[in-house]
Amino acid sequence: MSATEPIRKKKDLKKLIEYFEEKGQIRNYVMVVVGFATGLRITDELNLTWGDVYDFDNDRFRTHIDLTEQKTKKTKQIKINYFAREALQKLLELRKKQETAAAHNYIFSNGRENENHISRVHAWRLITNAVKALALPGHIACHSLRKTLGYYAWKYEHVPEIVIMGLYNHCSYEVTKRYLGIIQDDYDAVYDAMVL
Repeated sequence: MSATEPIRKKKDLKKLIEYFEEKGQIRNYVMVVVGFATGLRITDELNLTWGDVYDFDNDRFRTHIDLTEQKTKKTKQIKINYFAREALQKLLELRKKQETAAAHNYIFSNGRENENHISRVHAWRLITNAVKALALPGHIACHSLRKTLGYYAWKYEHVPEIVIMGLYNHCSYEVTKRYLGIIQDDYDAVYDAMVL
C-alpha cells in the first residue's frame, strides 16, 4: 500500500470540502475543514469535544485548541483560524438546535445514544468514497488533510521547513520532508524559475 499524499491542488481540496457541504453533511464538511486547517491526526481530531473549541461560559469560540497528541504524547497548542471557526459555527448551530451541543460532547459525534465520536475507519470511508466520487488524483485519505496543511504552507505560503517541522511536532526533518510530498514537478518548477 502506498503512503497517503497531500491534496496538491487547491481546487481539488475545495471540491472535497464542497462535496460534503452540498450534500448537507455538515459534520463531514467540518471534519475536512478542521483536518486541513489544524493539521491534526485523525485520531486527535475525532477526539475533540465542543469544550475544546468553544467556551460555553462566555459563549464564544476559543482562540486555540490545547491538546496532548495521542501518538506522541507531546502537548500542542493549535490556533483555530477563521476558516475552521466558520465551519465549526455551522455545526455548532445545528447541534444547538438538536440540543447536542455541550462541552463534553464530541464534535464528530456518531449521532447514537452512546454519544461517541465516529471511528477512524468510518472517517476513512467517508473521505475515500468522496475522493473516488470526485475522481481526485493521488492516494488521498484522512492523513492527507494533515499533509495538505504542510504542503500548502510550504508551496503557496513559502513557510520555512523548520517551522512546518515544529507545526507537526516532528523530531526529524526527514519525516517532515516525506509529509510535504515533494514530487518531480516541484523540482522542475525550481529549474523553470531560474531564468534572467
